[in-house]
Amino acid sequence: MPTSPADEFDVLALTLLNDADADVVAVDDGLAARGVIFARLEGPRLALFLSDSRAADLVGRGAAHVHPGQGRRPGTWVLVADVSTWGELAAEAHQFAGEPAVGSES
Repeated sequence: MPTSPADEFDVLALTLLNDADADVVAVDDGLAARGVIFARLEGPRLALFLSDSRAADLVGRGAAHVHPGQGRRPGTWVLVADVSTWGELAAEAHQFAGEPAVGSES
């Protein structure tokens, strides 16, 4: 049974890497889909790349904090401490990252 955030992230990573879509890859900074990093461990918290509306919802409910680093693609990085939510939120981030950017491959 995982006991540390690093152990929890390893279990999460294995689950996503073995996803049926086979579009998740491990990169130096975390996990990516279609070339977009969507999850990485930062200290004891999971950083996730989510839609702006989902990130605002999580922050508004106190379930996440906005991460100061933002990328070029529309979306918001958040930090999540509650390990029990990592799997569900990482799946959402994976789906969000796997979507083509607006005006791209739609």
